[in-house]
Amino acid sequence: MARPRGGTLYVGIKGHVVALDRATGAEQWRTKLEGVRVRTTDFVYLHRDEDQLFAAYNGEVYALDPKTGEVRWHNQFRGLGTGLVSLLTDAATAVTLPPPPVFEEQRRRSASQHSSGA
Repeated sequence: MARPRGGTLYVGIKGHVVALDRATGAEQWRTKLEGVRVRTTDFVYLHRDEDQLFAAYNGEVYALDPKTGEVRWHNQFRGLGTGLVSLLTDAATAVTLPPPPVFEEQRRRSASQHSSGA
């Protein structure tokens, strides 16, 4: 099933996260990631998970509201330096879809052949 067009495109750039309307490119909001460390890179890594948007910048991680850009929380990871950060969550939702009709037809034929002794 195709996802509907529209929605939001999140861009991480130069210590900011910017939300753009995916259909028009119009800016919806912009948040500057205010860290405590000396800036060592302009790279912002983003990860979206359900109702949270995560950004990693200069060794610090931020949780943002994806609708408003408001910072919900910020972790400085004191003592770990300012390297690049990778993010992954375990909140992914498993979706079970029915098999395509062609597979159901093959299953029926196979079951019919086995029950008739063919």
